[in-house]
Amino acid sequence: MSQARCRALAATCGRQGRDADARTVLVAKHRGMRPSLKPPARLWSLLQDATVGYGYRPLRAVLLLLGLLTLGTALFTAWPPTTVGDGKAPHFQPAIYTLDLLLPLVDLGQERSYAPGGALQWAAVELVGTGWLLATTVAAGAGRVLRRT
Repeated sequence: MSQARCRALAATCGRQGRDADARTVLVAKHRGMRPSLKPPARLWSLLQDATVGYGYRPLRAVLLLLGLLTLGTALFTAWPPTTVGDGKAPHFQPAIYTLDLLLPLVDLGQERSYAPGGALQWAAVELVGTGWLLATTVAAGAGRVLRRT
């Protein structure tokens, strides 16, 4: 099915109140475009499809954020980061530290007070980057839901 027909079908489903069907059609449209993409874009398309359904399945992003929160909490419980600065940091809390890394634009006071070392630095960088991606997707999905109601 052509992209124009997919958009028209999705719009018709949306007007009829069949939002889940509209999202399914739009995801199928993106999947149909994947073979025509260059390898890096194809890889990005696969990642978007698997993680957040091209933004049409934001609940996946919430579940991934919860999974990353659990993983980060376990990592930083086993290998806590060192205190940064004058040593007057708040008590270290692995879950709050992980949330501080995952949630953009939120400052819970842990990230600026502690710094992971070694390989955990890379884990922290991955949590920050993934947090930005997933939080943006959740916000976009929430915006779509709020516009419909």
